[in-house]
Amino acid sequence: MPHLALRGVRAPPEDTVTTFADRIGRLDSAGHAPLYLQLQKQLREAIQNQVLSPNDALPAERDLAEDLGVSRITVRKALDGLVGEGLLTRRQGAGTFVAARVEKSFSKLSSFTEDMISRGRVPRSTWLSRATGQVTPEESLTLGLSPGAPVYRFNRIRFADDAPMALEYSTVPAFCMRGPEAVEASLYEALEKSGHRPARALQRLRAVLFTPEQADLLGVASRDPGLLIERRGFLRDGRVVEVTQSYYRGDAYDFVAELNAAPS
Repeated sequence: MPHLALRGVRAPPEDTVTTFADRIGRLDSAGHAPLYLQLQKQLREAIQNQVLSPNDALPAERDLAEDLGVSRITVRKALDGLVGEGLLTRRQGAGTFVAARVEKSFSKLSSFTEDMISRGRVPRSTWLSRATGQVTPEESLTLGLSPGAPVYRFNRIRFADDAPMALEYSTVPAFCMRGPEAVEASLYEALEKSGHRPARALQRLRAVLFTPEQADLLGVASRDPGLLIERRGFLRDGRVVEVTQSYYRGDAYDFVAELNAAPS
């Protein structure tokens, strides 16, 4: 069985050479979970734990299948899922790599904190404001609240590994949590604790140019390109529990979506 090392990663001494499977862990053919899901889980954890770093190349599918003792179909299915999540990326003629830019699946409802942790990045925030207020006329229509209803507003800069990645402006109805201080690292974590995490969302993406103030907060140049994501999150009963505007750096983020042909 060949020794499969990651390209771009310094090789260990000859007497400690390990295979790629040794790095990420062996699969359990007698386990309850399908092998492709086991492989996805182990690759995901290897990225989270920084065993695999951004831009690391995975072995060829044929070599990886031989090393793990599984079929190429199993390997391909596992990698396809992680490519869809934005954790891996395929480069034509070069192979499969751990994503360097953040690739966010546009069809997956997850928080910034969850996205960064799943990619082995360390998320944090700098608060611009965290306060109680009253719904504005525009928010009243968007959130489905009566005029004057109380809301909580959360404005912050989102970081990954100390690099500013996005500006986030969120408004949630006051019935969703006990107060603005309930949000620490993750808005969705706070909403989940109170039983009000969104079950579905509508999102709109459009290109923007950063204003001087936004550019200063993100450490980019004024009028640099960015991506604005507007999201409305809904409970299962249809109530709106979140309205968020996120301004992402265009040089650091890619949004991906899987498209299927409409039935004929």
